[in-house]
Amino acid sequence: MGGGLTGKQKIRLTHTFEDVISLENLCLAWQEFLRGKRGKQDVQEFGRHLIDNIIALHEDLANKTYIHGGYQSFRICDPKPRHIHKASVRDRLLHHAIYRTLYPFFDRTFIADSFSCRNEKGTHKALNRFRAMAYKVSQNHTRTCWVLKCDIKKFFASIDHKVLMNILSGYIPDRDVLWLLGQVISSFSSEGVPGVGLPLGNLTSQLFANVYMNELDQFVKHELKACHYLRYADDFVFLHEEKGWLEAQIPRIEQFLQERLHLQLHPNKVTINTFASGVDFLGWVHFPDHRVLRSSTKRRMTRRLRECLDEATLQSYLGLLSHGNTRKLRDEVLQEYWVWK
Repeated sequence: MGGGLTGKQKIRLTHTFEDVISLENLCLAWQEFLRGKRGKQDVQEFGRHLIDNIIALHEDLANKTYIHGGYQSFRICDPKPRHIHKASVRDRLLHHAIYRTLYPFFDRTFIADSFSCRNEKGTHKALNRFRAMAYKVSQNHTRTCWVLKCDIKKFFASIDHKVLMNILSGYIPDRDVLWLLGQVISSFSSEGVPGVGLPLGNLTSQLFANVYMNELDQFVKHELKACHYLRYADDFVFLHEEKGWLEAQIPRIEQFLQERLHLQLHPNKVTINTFASGVDFLGWVHFPDHRVLRSSTKRRMTRRLRECLDEATLQSYLGLLSHGNTRKLRDEVLQEYWVWK
């Protein structure tokens, strides 16, 4: 049985296996996959015999002889050190075909205040929503607003494949679609532990992560009855006028995460602070009348600008700074950029 939290009848995916693997869907997925990747050698090689490759992929899927390949592994620092796993072009094309079919359906099941990897959402809207919640709870800063901030320990590396498949089966009646998703999910394991972990490099991992954490979102809304709750990936916050209420929710959250999702809160990243004293969330430190860039984010931005002195990088960071009270910092960045240039 798929997991359910509210007792309500879940909506069910009406798309079939044939919809996902159809030649039309694979061709449309290729057009989406191609954006920004035309210059990549592996993409060009796949594209030289595109029709033959798409037909071969379709036939392997239709015959259930498809086997997901391995991954190339590399590390990046964005913003913190991360281990990225990159699948082959053939497998990534399939990821896009799955994503473009499943995302519109699952997006309808998510709460409004989930902001990661969703159309018309993102970091900046999450920041603005957080500020709006703080204004409401504090009644325009006339009373204390307490903020509980939580983070999942090793989130992607801890996602349990069986739990994820159980959740997916609650929404997807087509067994062949579930077989296909199982092929993608089981193609990777974290640190050699079978049945655990999703690769950061897969497009489908973003969707599966939101489906997984939507279980927590629904628990928070329907069981904890939290009115002011916001999540971005595995970072989430609760806002409330009573510190005691927030403290009482922590063991309930911990129990749900452990028993239902086999996840743990990061022991060093669970904090309760007043909004007036400053709350560090999504790269910014938030105060009642302004927000400032986190110190570590400033250092990282300065380092990258020195390493990559191009106009696109500069404009990207100026765009970031436009979302906070950073006039002085913007002037410093511009001045240093032209000195380094």
